[in-house]
Amino acid sequence: MAELPLDAYVAATSECSGLRRGNPLPFGAHATEEGVNFAFFSRHALRVRLELFDHAADLSPVRTFDLNPARNRTGDVWHIWIEGIRPGQLYAFRVDGPHAPDQGHRFDFNKLLLDPYAAAVSHSTGTNGDSAPKSIFMAGHFEWHDDQPLKHPWSQTIIYETHVRGFTADASSCSKHPGTYRGFMEKISYLKELGVTAVELLPVQEFSTGRNWRTDTTGKQSTSNYWGYDPVAFFPVEGKYSSSGGVGQQTMEFKELVRALHQADIEVILDVVLTHTVEGNEHGPTLCFRGIDNSIFYVLTGDKCHYRDFTGTGNSINANHPVVCDHILDALRHWVLEMHVDGFRFDLASVLGRDEMGNLQKNPPLLARIAEDPILRETKLIAEAWDAAGAYEVGSFSERRWAEWNGRYRDDVRRFWRDDVGARGAFASRICGSEDIYRNSGKGPECSINYVACHDGFTLNDLVSYSEKHNESNGEDNRDGTDVNFSGNYGTEGETDDPSIELIRKRQIKNFILTLFVSRGVPMILGGDEFRRTQRGNNNAYCQDNETSWYNWNNLRQHQEIYRFVRGMISLRKEHPVLSENQFYSQQDIAWFDVHGRPLNWNQADGNLFACAIREISGDLYLIFNPSGVSADFILPSANLNKAYHLVVDTALRTNEIAFDSEHARGAGTSVYRTQQHSSVILVAEPQG
Repeated sequence: MAELPLDAYVAATSECSGLRRGNPLPFGAHATEEGVNFAFFSRHALRVRLELFDHAADLSPVRTFDLNPARNRTGDVWHIWIEGIRPGQLYAFRVDGPHAPDQGHRFDFNKLLLDPYAAAVSHSTGTNGDSAPKSIFMAGHFEWHDDQPLKHPWSQTIIYETHVRGFTADASSCSKHPGTYRGFMEKISYLKELGVTAVELLPVQEFSTGRNWRTDTTGKQSTSNYWGYDPVAFFPVEGKYSSSGGVGQQTMEFKELVRALHQADIEVILDVVLTHTVEGNEHGPTLCFRGIDNSIFYVLTGDKCHYRDFTGTGNSINANHPVVCDHILDALRHWVLEMHVDGFRFDLASVLGRDEMGNLQKNPPLLARIAEDPILRETKLIAEAWDAAGAYEVGSFSERRWAEWNGRYRDDVRRFWRDDVGARGAFASRICGSEDIYRNSGKGPECSINYVACHDGFTLNDLVSYSEKHNESNGEDNRDGTDVNFSGNYGTEGETDDPSIELIRKRQIKNFILTLFVSRGVPMILGGDEFRRTQRGNNNAYCQDNETSWYNWNNLRQHQEIYRFVRGMISLRKEHPVLSENQFYSQQDIAWFDVHGRPLNWNQADGNLFACAIREISGDLYLIFNPSGVSADFILPSANLNKAYHLVVDTALRTNEIAFDSEHARGAGTSVYRTQQHSSVILVAEPQG
């Protein structure tokens, strides 16, 4: 369609029955009557053009609409109603205004821009013309079959963190739709059998794979932005995980996945990135927010020409600006109302508490609004309570509505099982719910998301197989990724056939799993750890969309003992609700003992060995921990109190030699229990007579 000058356009269309002035709310594209209303925020724009496309790869639009500021603008919102728009319509905006970086403005009418409220986009591999992403108008009924939020209490929540694509991308998954939402659905029965109650999915907001591409020596692409922590916008569903097409089908397919997980009584928690975008710094692409109103959406330096970077990605969202705050809330409501998700894990959440100068606020308005929002009121909220600019707020992030990834839990548990000097006290605090971290801020143990391994770091197998990171394949000369892993290889670096080394490694994996599921707080396991998934020592596999990160399901057959142990410990936790109560232990609830069965002297220099008794109506749980390299005899203190001990778990035994429930526990047969090196034990003490 030939482009008309603005004055001629206004004269030609002011009385057109197929066009109306439109309404400023709601934002985005919404069907009304026989047409669609488009509403688009830009405060400093001088001109806004809406373009419609027939195909994702089209260079030129089939129709263009220049919005008249006098007619199609209310306040800061540009709007128009167009008759005859059908679901699946591709569209984009061009926005003109001052290109004045010293004022924070970077308008460029040559750039095609996404609607930040679009529920889906066509693709996101470039910055203009046929390679630019285009928004998709989504409308149509989805049959949820009366699906409702599951609302599992924190005390009954067991989280499985995983990547949608990596879960089934490998041929060993035998998936009909590998690496997709539907491929994920094929494994739901597996997750149900394992016993988890929630999946935490790495980002499924539409993201760009382009910015982190690396090439090998032949010039062939070798790595990509696999994790997805570079969103192009906050609303759209990632299209690359769709098996049925990427022109809107991804939205329906994701809804199918959520519905199927809910039918299996499994909640869906999304790892959301609301702190930065793929647009990066002043040298990055213009896809959405930069071209819409750069000075409002991003935190800028004093000269307005550069971006404050608290995320390590080049930019930071100006989250506590009222307009941006509303946009983030709208995005979260969209995922809850339209996509039926049950919760969110907020990446680098400390950024959301910074003001326009980058200072951490005492009472950030956005965090309070998220916690108190009536739509989000029963949604699970999990903060990664730190950022790349030095903030570390574990234990003090906002108020009790917010749970937190407990990074100190991870480190203290790793140090204890490596038998680091003086690790016993911190370890005991972690299994009790980290009262020392959370009580002063009014939080309880349910605010502690406990984990030993997550996507960012070693897998559990690699934690006991590598003393150092091995990230050479990332293309950064092994400089990326943390050097502080508190790991060990127990005799040789990497894979080995040495049975003595393998014995210790399997025992240590079990020790970590046992610790996780006897700890108060909310346990989270990294997907694949239940069958020893390995990244071969890579502790920062963000760019590895290949066998390094994909789940090798052959390991499930090879490591059935570990799988059965994980499943058994999940079952044990459910059988003993005392382990997951949403309150800290009192002195009457738990007692601590040394190897001689006497009350533990925390100041006594006798290594890290200790035991504890947890009071329970059906019979006390007696936990023994021996992280040392030698066996140790533990005298069972209540042997003289008319109690009999029954063995439930010993990590030094094979899984088929132990029971994970009290009903099938077997007698220990002695008042002394010998623990093997690097092992832990659970006994049940039941009154006799």
